Amino acid sequence: MMKTLATVVALTLACSALTSCGESEADSTLTVFAAASLKKSFEEIGKQFEEETGTAVSFNFAGSSGLVEQMKSGAPAHAFASADEPTMKTAIEAGLVQEPQIFATNTLTIAVPEGNPANITDLESLAKPGVKVAVCAPAVPCGNATKQVLDLAGVSLTPATEEPKVTAVLTKVESGQVDAGLVYVTDASASDKVESVDFPQAAEVVNRYPIAVTSKGEKDEGAEKFVEFVLAERAQQVLQSNGFGTP
Repeated sequence: MMKTLATVVALTLACSALTSCGESEADSTLTVFAAASLKKSFEEIGKQFEEETGTAVSFNFAGSSGLVEQMKSGAPAHAFASADEPTMKTAIEAGLVQEPQIFATNTLTIAVPEGNPANITDLESLAKPGVKVAVCAPAVPCGNATKQVLDLAGVSLTPATEEPKVTAVLTKVESGQVDAGLVYVTDASASDKVESVDFPQAAEVVNRYPIAVTSKGEKDEGAEKFVEFVLAERAQQVLQSNGFGTP
């Protein structure tokens, strides 16, 4: 009986120790919610941050507005990087984040499959009969920017599909499901399956990317360090090498 009791106690202590270790490991991982267009850059920046600080980083990439909804529903994040300021403002008003800082800029371009089979030359080309175009849904930053450039050009467009994030638009173009898609310059330049068609209105609609520590990360030193790291020279070089503009 005594031997059995001792075994139970030993197992209980072992399980407790393992649970504590698991919780400690999970607690030490920094969770960053970031706009889908940041995926390539932030994955590289995350590796650099881990090397420099020893803090593990886990990313959740998606459309910025969708990430805000996730946080509203209780999804844990220590830092949030949005693809535009209006979406960050929504997060601020919901009490989800602290004071944001701008760390990058981006503009739109027209992505077309290699060879540009539909002969897209400008925004007006997208409205030609039979041309299939993919855009971001209006609720996400790239969708808002799309509406603005089309309004500036006086172009009325009926897209073949509206996607929840810019990377989904790019995928539609890469696979040849559409003739063109409006994506960020950074996304088009990161793909070897598309070509870019620039248009003058893009320069008038510049997305400014803000980053902030979240309410969950407010007391987390790692969250503050990550934001500082993104704003520092090493991370800025990564962003600029991937086509982002300076803050």
